[in-house]
Amino acid sequence: MLPHVWELIKPRRWVLAGGFALMLVNRVSGLVAPYTLRALFDRVIGKHQANLLPRIVLAVVGATILQGITSYLLTQLLSKSSQRMITELRISVQAHIGRLPVSFYDANKTGVLVSRIMNDVEGIRNLIGTGLVDFAGGIVTATLALGYLLSVSVSMTAAAFVAVVIFGLGLSKAFKTIRPMYRARPKLNAEVTGRLTESLGGVRVVKGYHAEEREEKVFQGGVQKLLDNVLQTLTATSLMSFSATALMGIVTASMMFLGARNILAGTMSVGTLISFMGFLAFLIAPVAQIASVGPQMTEALAGLERTREVLSEKLEDQDPQRTERLDRVQGRVDFENVDFAYDPGKPVLRDVSFESAPGTSTALVGPSGAGKSTIIGLIAAFYVPTGGRVLVDGVDLAHVRLDSYRTQLGVVLQETFLFDGSIRENVAFARPDASDEEILAACRIARVDEFAEGFEKKYETVVGERGVKLSGGQKQRVSIARAILADPRILILDEATSSLDSESEALIQEGLRFLMHGRTTFVIAHRLSTIRRADQILVVEAGKIIERGTHASLYSDKGRYYDLYTRQHGIETNLFLAPGEGDTPMEVPQGTNGEADASGGALPDAIRLIRERRT
Repeated sequence: MLPHVWELIKPRRWVLAGGFALMLVNRVSGLVAPYTLRALFDRVIGKHQANLLPRIVLAVVGATILQGITSYLLTQLLSKSSQRMITELRISVQAHIGRLPVSFYDANKTGVLVSRIMNDVEGIRNLIGTGLVDFAGGIVTATLALGYLLSVSVSMTAAAFVAVVIFGLGLSKAFKTIRPMYRARPKLNAEVTGRLTESLGGVRVVKGYHAEEREEKVFQGGVQKLLDNVLQTLTATSLMSFSATALMGIVTASMMFLGARNILAGTMSVGTLISFMGFLAFLIAPVAQIASVGPQMTEALAGLERTREVLSEKLEDQDPQRTERLDRVQGRVDFENVDFAYDPGKPVLRDVSFESAPGTSTALVGPSGAGKSTIIGLIAAFYVPTGGRVLVDGVDLAHVRLDSYRTQLGVVLQETFLFDGSIRENVAFARPDASDEEILAACRIARVDEFAEGFEKKYETVVGERGVKLSGGQKQRVSIARAILADPRILILDEATSSLDSESEALIQEGLRFLMHGRTTFVIAHRLSTIRRADQILVVEAGKIIERGTHASLYSDKGRYYDLYTRQHGIETNLFLAPGEGDTPMEVPQGTNGEADASGGALPDAIRLIRERRT
């Protein structure tokens, strides 16, 4: 742990060194007042040497002012530096977590990650803040005080020192007991925060099933565990504080008894005893300070340990095998005998192989849990195969630098996610440098303009958390516009129109057809009528591809695809298309520049604008 502490402190070592220098001045200044008590009582009062009084008073006033100035400078220097360190560490942890693979997010709740970013680093301020310096200052003054006390009375100092050592050993054992409690607290806090985040995010589900009381009980159970932990640590620290107070009382009383006897015996003056008692407080104070600062340092180290756990997670692009760059993707995707398992021993995909030529569309169909989304996840490089290879333009994705690949990838997922910003900001998320003209063009293609223009603030309308102020269909249109603006070479559509009514779907399908033209597209669709024109359809079941072909060929084979299709549409209603009608790959009419045209020319002009600006 100490190397990690030094790694954290090293960039601020000169700030810390300056803090220690100020601390030395501060602590030495604090010793002036008890040191002058001996002269005040023995010489000024005892021997009536009034000429010394102004000098003593000036020394005490000067030392007090100096102590106040250094205390102020310490707070300004170290407290502000520690807050900057916390901010920098939060930024570092967030940036690191943001670059971790999707599998890390699969294994950790969002609320837990938020707690690690925001809460775990909070206590670390004591590693560079006034807590550490105050503790070190206590050690310095205790050492100076011990030297003075020994010069006054070895026997009295030895008696006090033995009591302090015994108490220190007791504190050491106490910290071994409370350290696990402090280590457990961030974990408990993260669990409670995680569950609360889920509950608030799913408030409609909770209310829809009248589960408010159940969620209350779950939350109560979590905060009760957290309370039990806090109460245990408070009990332990209270006992330590009580012991420290008792120690000071016992040692002070003992020194008063021994000092009084020495005065009566004529071996010690009154001023010497008063000065001795003043310095004795500086010897005992650091031990008492351990009782208050110690738990803070323990909490800081526990937070640092959890932070280090996150920062030690391997980044996606840290794999030394990822050396290839894909500067311009053509769009050929090949699966070669791909196996995949989220958990060892539980395969999700088995020996999956297929080819997708550049500019073609591939549809994945099959029952839920068959492995379709996993195939999409592998194409998006969210996961790495446990066996076999996924190739893009002949290059193994496991060897590709992801920043060079994903900038050429467009994704419209089944679970639409929008940020709590405006419609414009959510569309521009794909390309923050896009012009307003390009953003509006993408919105026209995805038919976002049909509802956005009706809002008072139009495209500046704030959609709310996760787009809560928009309907499911409206959210999906914004998501599609985002993918259109990205102008990707490889496009993934995971149930891209599942939340749309038939009329809206027909409108967006028109825009999607132009978007898909010239791009390698992968489509997951449970409504099989939407993928009849795909260049190839892969039927996935139990992690394997059991059928492949066009709609016409698969339908005529009357296999698994035929069963799925007729189950959705019925044999009679399915015959609204004559055999072979609409079953060939979509023919896109060409304009003068080779771009897709349609009646009115609005959509191809918009797409041409985005492509030209993109290139």
